[in-house]
Amino acid sequence: MWYAAYGSNTEAARFDCYLRGGCPAGGARTHPGCRDTSAPVDTKALWLPGSVYFAGSSTVWGGGMAFYDPAGSGPVAARGWLITVQQLADLITQEMHGEPGSRPDLERRVLAIVRRSGEGVHRLGTGRYETLVTTRSLDGTPVVTFTADRAHPHRERTRPSPGYLTTIAAGLAQVGHGRAFTPSIL
Repeated sequence: MWYAAYGSNTEAARFDCYLRGGCPAGGARTHPGCRDTSAPVDTKALWLPGSVYFAGSSTVWGGGMAFYDPAGSGPVAARGWLITVQQLADLITQEMHGEPGSRPDLERRVLAIVRRSGEGVHRLGTGRYETLVTTRSLDGTPVVTFTADRAHPHRERTRPSPGYLTTIAAGLAQVGHGRAFTPSIL
């Protein structure tokens, strides 16, 4: 499936820390990595309907974290990573500070959602990145991302750190979203 990254996971070296383990440059937390450390099969520039906002406080970057609002106005520049369902479940678990594989139900639930066709919002839990959003398909393969539930306390806006914005902009540039996406306007 296509995982649509809209935050720091747009940047290849940073995303690799989630896949294979490690601490991103400028980050403050080491990630254990996915059980399946295979590289993504493909990557593409994507546009998602909705908007991105920054809220809460990141333990990796400091400052606000990026969240996707599928009901927001305007398109969102994103990066698609063609990964497995298991890798996405492990990624969500790491975002929630868990150990990959510690939630076998999560992988089954993600698979069931991805197999259903159509767009939708699916609450997997109460955490800040435990709402799965299916947006469309690309070449017949589902496109999914994750965010906070609309009722989650991380709705109050906070300013993101410069390092976080720089990482997002670098990742978007890597897939050709261009110079229009600079840290000053993200």
